[in-house]
Order: sequence, then structure tokens, then C-alpha cells
Amino acid sequence: MTNFPDFRISGLTLWRVPLTSHETYNMASGKTCATVDSMVLRIETDQGISGWGEVCPIPHYLPAYANGVAPALEELAPVLIGANPVGVDALMAACKSHLLGHPYAQSAIDIALWDLTGKACGVPVYTLLGGQQNQDLPLYHSITCIAPEEMARIAKEAISAGMRQIQVKLGADDNWEADVARLRFVREAAGAGPLVYGDWNCGASRLDATRVGRAVSDLDIMLEQPCATLEECAAVRHATNLPMKLDENAHDTATLLKAYELGCMDAVALKLSKFGGISELRRARDLCLYFGARMCIEDTWGSDVATAAALHVAAATPPKAIMNVCDLSGYVSPRIDADAPVRSKGRISPPVGPGLGVWPDADALGVPVLSIAA
Repeated sequence: MTNFPDFRISGLTLWRVPLTSHETYNMASGKTCATVDSMVLRIETDQGISGWGEVCPIPHYLPAYANGVAPALEELAPVLIGANPVGVDALMAACKSHLLGHPYAQSAIDIALWDLTGKACGVPVYTLLGGQQNQDLPLYHSITCIAPEEMARIAKEAISAGMRQIQVKLGADDNWEADVARLRFVREAAGAGPLVYGDWNCGASRLDATRVGRAVSDLDIMLEQPCATLEECAAVRHATNLPMKLDENAHDTATLLKAYELGCMDAVALKLSKFGGISELRRARDLCLYFGARMCIEDTWGSDVATAAALHVAAATPPKAIMNVCDLSGYVSPRIDADAPVRSKGRISPPVGPGLGVWPDADALGVPVLSIAA
């Protein structure tokens, strides 16, 4: 039996990479997503193998901000430098004990450790997660909240390109009747069959979300996270009798359990940076498998590393449990790995190769904002 090399973490390098959306995303409550800073992490070892992580918090979306990643990494450097990176759960447990909370910052570390472990073992991350169950995965296409006619045009183009799931952003103009028109126009443009769902990103009142839901109750529509609390979302679910997907309110096993008990989690978005990386997302996924909730496995925002990490988790998940994934890197520029997977006919495959299977060009990332060495 060959002894496994005794890897040790020898360095941490962090870059800030501004990601610009191909079009500004308008969401409820005045939220927008145009250019957002993504924090890209490389964990180096004394064996010459590196692992990559990424976290990209959207402003005003979650209790997370890009500038918080570097201080968190400095705080955790004494735990990480000199540690064996192979065995993610043990090292992340030490990180969580040293720095309570800050799951978004710890997510980048966790992802990089999984990448490192996969590279050290010579296998893809999805193999470490139990094996590949999906060769490719269904995508959804997200449409910014603009005029109903223009959203319908975008939806028709996406359907023609092979997309079968359309997310309709709602609430940007605080006009519930306009939101009804958006859902009706997009539903007609998509035709029978594709999944269409309207997303308020917590920005609707219980009253307005109920009025919209009842006004489109004759259509094949799903609602996504209309209100700020699980109780309000559950009330809308029961008042409209329309299926509901949760997003912002689903951030740990306790909230997943509560949502299930309230009966408002037909589907759920599981996002890496909300849970703290691949390790915790895997546990949330397993709970959702037990509940029977369909899952969107993704992250809040990001480029090729975050996209790859989510695709590996989804690839190792039973197909019937997957609602969709998101090619986050397909919505922004620049790409940080030009050879990373891209969408094709409404689907996307996980990267090939050991670890995450993505290889960012460090020279193209600019000057690091933080560099720590042993």
C-alpha cells in the first residue's frame, strides 16, 4: 500500500476580480446586479499543488460583503498555514471553531480545499462526493425585471437556444399589475412545457404577492421567494395554491426544516456561499433529498470557480432531485478560465479533470489583495 503524501498548506493568495454582468439585473426593492467584486482564493501547498475557491457576495442580498473575505482569511491563516488540506471536514471544523460565522468567507476556503483534495487524489470532486450521477445538468435562464414585452422577447430567444426553465425577475417597479403582465407574457412566449417562475428576491409584500399569484393562477407558474420571511412565503403559497421555490430564507438546515414544516418548499435554491461551501451544501442537499424538494444548486454570483463547484455537487446528486443549475460564469465577464464549461442547448456539463477541473490564470487576475506565506 502506497503512503499518501504528507501535504501541508504553505500559502494563501486572494484576488479581487470585478465581474460585470452582460446586462444589469434589476430586482425588487431597488436591488441591482451590474459590476460586483468576486474574491478568488488560491491555497498553495508544499507539494506544489494548489486549490482554488471563489465567493462573490451580491450587495444588499445577504449578510455578506466582498471586503470581509480578506480579514476573515487573515484571522484563519494560523489555522490553515501548516495544516494538512486533505480531509476537508476536519480542517473546516477547526476554521469554524476559530472564527464563528462568516460562512461566505469560509465558503471560498472550503471550495479550495475540495479542489486540492481532488487534485491530490487525482479524481474530480464529484467522485469524492459519491460519484457522478449526471453527465450534464439542466440550466435556467434568468431575465432582468424590465418591460413585459422585452422580457417575453428574451424568453423566446432563450427557449429557441434550448433553455427549458425561465426565471422572471419581478418587483423592480413596485407594480403588481406589471408583474402579472411579465408572468403572462413570458409564459406565452415560452410555450407549453418549459418551467416559468417569478422571483421577487424577498421584495414583495404578502398582499401584492398574493394578488399576483391569484391573477396568474390559471397559468403553469411557480413563485420564488416573494417575501422576507418563511411565514409570509408560506401564507402566499397557501393563498395562491401555486408551487413555491425558496432562496434567501434557505441558508442552513434549521431554515430548511422550518420551510418543510410550513409547506412552502416545493423547490429550493442551495447556494454555496450561504451555507459555507461544498461541505455544508452537501449536508443541506441530503436533507432536501429526504424532504423531496427539488433543488437548484448554485451560488449567489461568481465566475468559473464558483460555477464549477456547484456543478460538481449537482453532478453527484440523484437526477430526479435536480431542478436546475446556473452557469454563473456565462452571465459575466471576464471569465477566469477560458476553457471552463459553457451552456449548450439549455444544459451544462461539469468540468473534467482532477479537483474542480478549472485552472484560473493567476497572471490575468491582477495584483493580489492578500498574500500570506508560511
